[in-house]
Amino acid sequence: MHFIKNLLLCSVFSLFLLVSVAPHACANTFVFTAIPDEDTARLEIRFNKVAVYLSKNLGVKTKYIPVKSYAAAVTAFRNNQVQLAWFGGLSGVRARNFVPGSQAIAQGYEDQAFINYFIAHTSTGLKASDTFPRGIAGKTFTFGSKGSTSGRLIPEYHIRKYFKMAPRKIFRKVGFSGNHSKTIALVQSGAYQVGAVNSKVWQNELKAAKVDTAKVSIIWTTPPYPNYQWTIRGDVDKLWGSGFKLKVKDVLLGIKDPEILASFPRKSFIPALNSDYQPIVDVAKEIKLID
Repeated sequence: MHFIKNLLLCSVFSLFLLVSVAPHACANTFVFTAIPDEDTARLEIRFNKVAVYLSKNLGVKTKYIPVKSYAAAVTAFRNNQVQLAWFGGLSGVRARNFVPGSQAIAQGYEDQAFINYFIAHTSTGLKASDTFPRGIAGKTFTFGSKGSTSGRLIPEYHIRKYFKMAPRKIFRKVGFSGNHSKTIALVQSGAYQVGAVNSKVWQNELKAAKVDTAKVSIIWTTPPYPNYQWTIRGDVDKLWGSGFKLKVKDVLLGIKDPEILASFPRKSFIPALNSDYQPIVDVAKEIKLID
């Protein structure tokens, strides 16, 4: 009986240890995600390379997990399923609002002054202009994702500013493609006559020979605004040790690999602050995409 009692006590104690260390065992893998703003295969290639780079330079196992939507990226960050994310301006603001203490720590050099393109199928007769293309009224129009900064927030802001009414009252049909690659494909095919697209995805699609400029072209470029950034949860130092957040920031700023930079595409990464995205907060509140 004494032997059995000791055996049971040891078993309970072992179980207690297993339960106690389980969260820390999970914490051994540093996990990040990114908004699905373009072709998913291209994103997998880009961010798996980033994961290898982070693992090597942080000294901890790092894993990239894809998500199916912008909202899913924000939810994963909110629920601590990921501790770091490559967000757009709006998704970053939303994620940081949900997780007190989270911080924007790095952005692409170009993200200080990001631009959008309004694109049109050649059958519309719309041409490139330095002024807002009022001729888009009455056409069919597709945004990107409903939660996208460059695919929804910024283009809708300019549309409302110019026409003084909601998009559904301006266009014959309004759609949401889901991502910028699909926006380009839909306008190029003629499924939608006009759309709004992220300038960097446009460049990537051009390089990949997926844009036929005989069928689709840029008709207007938006004024610049702050956009993408790396955002990290505020509690990472508790799991990986004091100074880990700063180390992640330094490692991201230290990305020099031409292949990784070209895949974004970005010239380099520079420091970012939450306050850099106040213009996004202001615009999102103005068109009621956030409270």
